[in-house]
Amino acid sequence: MEAGFSVLGAVEIESDAAATHAKNHPGSHLWETDIRALQASKVRKQLGLAPGELTLLKTCPPCQGFSSLASGKGLTDHERNDLVLHTVRFVRALMPQAVLLENVPGLAKDARLQYVRDSLYSLGYVSMVYRFEASDFAVPQRRRRLIMLAVRGKRRTLPDDIAEIIPDLRGSVSVRAAFSELEDTYRAGDPLNRHRKNSDKVRRRIEAIPVGGGRLDLPEEHQLDCHKRVGTKHATASYGRLKWDSPASTMTTRCTTPACGMFVHPEEHRGITLREAATLQTFPADYDFQGDYGSIERQIGNAVPVRMAHVLGTAVQRTLNL
Repeated sequence: MEAGFSVLGAVEIESDAAATHAKNHPGSHLWETDIRALQASKVRKQLGLAPGELTLLKTCPPCQGFSSLASGKGLTDHERNDLVLHTVRFVRALMPQAVLLENVPGLAKDARLQYVRDSLYSLGYVSMVYRFEASDFAVPQRRRRLIMLAVRGKRRTLPDDIAEIIPDLRGSVSVRAAFSELEDTYRAGDPLNRHRKNSDKVRRRIEAIPVGGGRLDLPEEHQLDCHKRVGTKHATASYGRLKWDSPASTMTTRCTTPACGMFVHPEEHRGITLREAATLQTFPADYDFQGDYGSIERQIGNAVPVRMAHVLGTAVQRTLNL
């Protein structure tokens, strides 16, 4: 919205995420359903759009199946990965001026992406794939992403470097800057101002982690058997403290769970709160999430960082105005 777009509609299968969208975007038409069961022509008609009238179609198919973690463990989920292909049928029905598909860099190695690009070309679109770090877009987080940008009109050209069409971004992307900004917008009674409850054993383990440290710095009595087995080559971010003057690590679906990554507060003996995690995803402090603790944690980790979405939206506007 900050990039000049009005969100006309969204498709979401998870009920809590759908409720979150409805709460924060009351003017948007929401289809709470499996996208595979939703007719693209029905979406166009319910939005009152003629083919070609929509400015931007944004698709965010599940990314876990294309991640390096999944492929390294042989956990490819072909059924979920095939969801990326539904981009084509929605483009065919809506014929938007631009298409923006966001995922993890691993998608570039999958034949499905080339199929989508070839199909869009046959519909009259040119496309380009870009890879970048979210921290390059003023997001206080290291989050490697991939986007495919496609625009209608085969005579159009897209830049080789996405930096040519993004706004000039300045300012700190450190955890310190993000948390300082959160303090300035603190809301008393905010339900997200809570961290995951830990057992006494976990609390003592966190207390033993030095500033800037992680599980590799733990004394013998606080080390987990599973970590002893994997040694120093795997799960190195587990029980890691965020570093004040650096971007945070990637917010995942377990982004407030100390055992699952570098999600321990830089100094305090606790995992980060849900609101702190949302702040690192650049959600505004008044953005409300629906659901229980685990559901909200998952929604935050699955989200596209708000500031990154703003930058990409601006890039689309600039491309269409070239």
